[in-house]
Amino acid sequence: MTDYTKPARVRVAPSPTGHMHLGTARTALYDYLLAKKTGGKFILRIEDTDIKRTIPGAEQEIMDGLRWLGLNYDEGPDVGGPFGPYRQTERREIYQQHAKMLVDKGHAYPCFCTPDRLEKMRQEQQKRKEAPHYDGLCRRLSPDEAARRVASGEKYVIRFKMPKEGSTTAHDVLRGDIVIENKNIDDYVILKSDGLPTYHLAAMVDDHLMQITHVFRGSEWLGTFPLHVNIVRAFGWDEPEWVHLSVFLKPSGKGKMSKREAADAIKDGHSIFIKDMQDLGFIPEGLLNWMVLMGWGVSDGDVLTLNDMIEKFDLEHLNPSPAAINFTKLDHFNGTHIRLLPDPELAARIKPYFVKAGYSVKDDVLMKLTPLVKERIVTLDDAVDMAGFFFKENVDPKPEELIAKGLTPAQSAEAARQALAVLNGVNPLTVHAAEPPMRELVEKMGLSAGQVFGILRVAVTGQKVSPPLFESMEIIGREKVLARIRKAIEMLEAMK
Repeated sequence: MTDYTKPARVRVAPSPTGHMHLGTARTALYDYLLAKKTGGKFILRIEDTDIKRTIPGAEQEIMDGLRWLGLNYDEGPDVGGPFGPYRQTERREIYQQHAKMLVDKGHAYPCFCTPDRLEKMRQEQQKRKEAPHYDGLCRRLSPDEAARRVASGEKYVIRFKMPKEGSTTAHDVLRGDIVIENKNIDDYVILKSDGLPTYHLAAMVDDHLMQITHVFRGSEWLGTFPLHVNIVRAFGWDEPEWVHLSVFLKPSGKGKMSKREAADAIKDGHSIFIKDMQDLGFIPEGLLNWMVLMGWGVSDGDVLTLNDMIEKFDLEHLNPSPAAINFTKLDHFNGTHIRLLPDPELAARIKPYFVKAGYSVKDDVLMKLTPLVKERIVTLDDAVDMAGFFFKENVDPKPEELIAKGLTPAQSAEAARQALAVLNGVNPLTVHAAEPPMRELVEKMGLSAGQVFGILRVAVTGQKVSPPLFESMEIIGREKVLARIRKAIEMLEAMK
């Protein structure tokens, strides 16, 4: 059982090699929840030793994404902290020292094999239908011979010397003991020829030096989990609690999301990348609620704030089974959390989407329309399509959409004329003043409210779906409403 009275030190350690995705965000969320629940610290560490794949701007996107989600870290590259630096490329000497310590202890060795030799070795192993592995040529060198070749300037990497006898038992909080025969683990490279470490060394060293108590990471690391445990034990260090999280599956539940499927998702207004989610109008509260439940064994219908999550978080509730990405649930949680926002807060959040769409936003109009769209939008950018007409001088309805169901253009024009006559006599044009006489008119004409109000809706808003009609009319203003209905009558009269 986890002791929640002891402050946890946890870290999220992404590589700046692409856009920040759901996997990184969920790991960060679980890190954050445990840190806050125990009064501990949440740390951001940038694992940027794969220099060839590092993308400019990716590190900033990670930091911006975490802050947008509300997962503010206590230590990190841009905020500092007592265990820095927090970028691995700035810790090169630390790793070199620790690699040398392992060599001196007999737990690692220099390997002088050239890329050509390694490639030929792999090809021969494939011909024999063996799993690719290092054949141990340099492992058999005497320490003196290896030291002489290093001193002579020969190019080398450092490999960890896995024990070849027996097995390694490593404990995972979610999965229990994991036992692997040592002979099945390769002598992995832990320090490259350029002096930079691989993940296998760097993460273990950093987690120890930064006093990390719990390591949350993806289940893709289970294959090398015994290697990492052996490295930690070779140094004689205490192990952190290891938590290998469930993997995300594509919505069908079959396999991981591919680039093509991610591209298809964004066409439907979804993404697995945090920056895309923000641009698409998802809000942090909805996204966090959706993410936290993928792999968390509590009711997947629970509406949770970040404070609720901190209070309820328990490592025992995490589920190692793969979790299928369900975008329908994301829409549900996002819409639910939008409706929980106070109106002024929602108005402030939807305003940038109107501005981006080219509208000149009047704040008094924005505040009036916000309660009308609040119950009807799933994402913030939905507000633009639903309510952009409030910021237009004129609307351009499609003539065919002005024709009510079951009526001809001439009959629709007549209905609009009678409605115009009634509304012309209503001043000021408020909901309470306009709706009762309009409903009386509908009854008198022998038509349905759907027919008459449908004509007016398209005439006044330019669209078939909008916020409530009479509330919208009140916000638009009497003169504009009457002018738009007149224009609609002209359009209907012009139709044969």
